[in-house]
Amino acid sequence: MPLPTIKELLKSGAPSKGAAARGWIKTRRDSKALSFAELNDGSCRENLQVVFSAENGDFSAVLPQLVTGASVEIKGDLVPSPGAGQKLEMQAREVKIYGGCDPEAYPIQKKKTSDEFLRTVAHLRPRTNKYAAMLRIRAELAYAVHSYFRNNGFTYVHTPIFTASDAEGAGQMFAATAFDLTRLAGIPKTEAGEIDFSRDLFGKKVGLTVSGQMEGEALALALGKIYTFGPTFRAENSNTYRHCAEFWQIEPEMAFYELEDDMELAEDFIKSITKGVLENCPSDMELFAKFVEPALMDNLKNITENKFERLQYTDAVKLLEPENARFDLKVKWGVDLASEHERFLVENYFKKPVIMYNKPKEVASFYMKLNDDGRTVRGMDVLVPRIGELVGGSERENRLDVLEGRMRGLKMKVDDYQWFLDLRRYGSVPHSGFGLGFERMMMLVTGISNIRDVSAFPRVPGYAEF
Repeated sequence: MPLPTIKELLKSGAPSKGAAARGWIKTRRDSKALSFAELNDGSCRENLQVVFSAENGDFSAVLPQLVTGASVEIKGDLVPSPGAGQKLEMQAREVKIYGGCDPEAYPIQKKKTSDEFLRTVAHLRPRTNKYAAMLRIRAELAYAVHSYFRNNGFTYVHTPIFTASDAEGAGQMFAATAFDLTRLAGIPKTEAGEIDFSRDLFGKKVGLTVSGQMEGEALALALGKIYTFGPTFRAENSNTYRHCAEFWQIEPEMAFYELEDDMELAEDFIKSITKGVLENCPSDMELFAKFVEPALMDNLKNITENKFERLQYTDAVKLLEPENARFDLKVKWGVDLASEHERFLVENYFKKPVIMYNKPKEVASFYMKLNDDGRTVRGMDVLVPRIGELVGGSERENRLDVLEGRMRGLKMKVDDYQWFLDLRRYGSVPHSGFGLGFERMMMLVTGISNIRDVSAFPRVPGYAEF
């Protein structure tokens, strides 16, 4: 039957006879008369110190099996600890070993191990302090996301994983098919020699979603304010510290919201969920501030306490052009700003988060609302330290004729998007939304520098283990 977790035992702060705990041995050391083991069950960063004394039983046969990685149940008495660092310790009386562990072969040792190596044993790295803390923070951050939207009147919706709509219009969708790809000769073809997707499971060519935005718009134009929070896929061969082929994305869509409303919501949302993690994960956050990113707490304080700078794209270019000597990609009006430009604005110039808006239409998605100048769209990006773009959003184009014109200009198959255009035909209203990559938010709140290390089993180009 379930026992109290180590977190619950330590939080109670109360001595107790006849207590029990289960978990994995982190370390064990011997003194002349006593043996000490550190037990952890993943419920918190702190270990439960277990003391083995000859006065409480003969542990000579079991102690050699209490090695790092072994799983055990220990019964005994919780008593005040005379040592520094913990209020309570357990005086062991009984030990049950669930699973042994070869200490020579076990990859997780009590020593500093590189992130690169730990990615090769991703099935075991949650047993390290760093990755266990990361996963607990990830859980708390997800809870903060749902709490924020629930408390602000949003409806949680689920948008499709399989979709025929390329919401980004960039052709970076993973193809999905029920055809047997091991028998290529058996795949039906059209007269033109192309794959006949009309005979596939869905009757058309589909892929894995790159965004739930388009379906989210349909739901927002019925429910008012909605959000999605689910897996997203990009078939983009991008090996950078901030890109994954599979990631989780948060996407709110709001009817009657214009660009300024969208920017205000994004700022408030980021501040709120950051505060949630700081308040509810103090011990785990302390680990990252101490061992991963010394400036972490100052960075997060900067985010939660400062008003984000509002900066038009044109003004950003004026600030960046004199700094071109420092950039690999030179800045001029019309270019899509890169991470190095975004980070310069945030880290060197304004020294706080920036919301950049009104970008050129040539580097913007087709659904972003065209400004009256005909050159820019009502899009916005939230830029933060160390990462650059955290959020991308816009006021959506709600004028049927303008949207159709944009789609035709980009040579999109307009007939495939008639349902999306219907939203502009029947009761169209101004509406806005944004997408926030959950893994990038994790990088922000933990200080972890590589997106491969903020999820349990990352999926990136060339890597789909486990």
